[in-house]
Amino acid sequence: MSKARVPWKAVLGGSVGNMVEWYDWFVYSSFAVYFAASFFPDGNDTAKLLNTAAIFAVGFFMRPLGGWLLGRYADRKGRKAALTLTVTLMSASALLIAIAPTYESVGYFGALVLVVARLLQGLSVGGEYAASATYLTEATPRGRRGFASSFQYVSMTAGQLVGLGLQIILQNTMTKEALSSYGWRIPFVVGALAAAVVFYLRRSLLETEAYDEEERETSRGRGTIAELLAHKKEALLVIALTMGGTVAYYTYTTYLTKYLSNTAGLAKETATLVSFSALFIFMCLQPLAGGLSDRIGRRPLLITFGIGSMVGTVPLMTALGGVQGFGGGLALSLIGLIIVTGYTSINAVVKAELFPTHVRALGVALPYAIANALFGGTAEYVALWFKDSGIESGFFWYVSGCAAVSLIVYLTMRETRDAALSRAERSTAESVPTRV
Repeated sequence: MSKARVPWKAVLGGSVGNMVEWYDWFVYSSFAVYFAASFFPDGNDTAKLLNTAAIFAVGFFMRPLGGWLLGRYADRKGRKAALTLTVTLMSASALLIAIAPTYESVGYFGALVLVVARLLQGLSVGGEYAASATYLTEATPRGRRGFASSFQYVSMTAGQLVGLGLQIILQNTMTKEALSSYGWRIPFVVGALAAAVVFYLRRSLLETEAYDEEERETSRGRGTIAELLAHKKEALLVIALTMGGTVAYYTYTTYLTKYLSNTAGLAKETATLVSFSALFIFMCLQPLAGGLSDRIGRRPLLITFGIGSMVGTVPLMTALGGVQGFGGGLALSLIGLIIVTGYTSINAVVKAELFPTHVRALGVALPYAIANALFGGTAEYVALWFKDSGIESGFFWYVSGCAAVSLIVYLTMRETRDAALSRAERSTAESVPTRV
């Protein structure tokens, strides 16, 4: 393994935006039960939640558009510029939700503000993943890229944990009436302020050497769909390798709490504690797995995930459906998340290593956003559909099937660990024998 130093400032600046992004994403869905009544007229409470959920979905389906626009922007204007823009959109969306007027004050205009905020948030999330993945990969020396890029999922998970922690604190310090009246605005104010801090941090980042080289050499074709189509094999590869990973990730993270509560019958407080504890340990595992990939390659981890998810999902989810306490739920959840770590810890770096510099951000962004919208974003709805149809185990087989498709890709794709991303790395590669 290379002894090159990890550029911690670049790692922090490149990944911390994900924490704010996923914090905002989490608090919208978790606090919707408190602010739904603020934006719609009196009536059916379920209808209000459905309206709020529909606005949430609008943000999700904006992600491919954000991936295209901001991926193109990152390839044409630079990684630093894209990272600064995404965090600006983050801060604006959180601030809009925090100050959105209620239905009682201005009618449906408040709901319109909410929609605009979610559109901005969807664009931001769609672009943040690619800008962050590309920057972390390019800014880190070869031999440490897997370790450094794993902090993308560290920060994403940290965002969910911070949001969950703040929710627990507010629920235990404020009445339900206070939360519904004004307390729900607090997490969005926190999100806007956090994004502003990240903005100033990112302004001091240096552009990557790989991008600077590309900018000096050519400006034609950078970040265009035409150029991406010239690498359609790699783009399709990103969709296929993401398919199994994103379904498994959402199954063992966002859907897990509902599954433990609705199917296993655990108290909501216990189910939440299981998820919080499992996610914390999962977060700590990411750098370990990312560093391992720098030693043994990316494919062994992906293949391990593919086999584990394909073979283990059905028995694992079946067992989780019958747990009776915190200990059993945590142990089984961790098994699932350890398997998923084989994908999450390195998926960003693998995708970035597949593409040349002039189309790298768009190549990561758009195919990933499409796969995530089709498979990750629908995972919970598919799960609930199977449950409502009386064949809940069908969802477990669905997850296994998605993993099987991705496993075929992992087995046939090339190893990317030693990909040279800059002229300096190419020179080094020519003078040092390739590792086996």
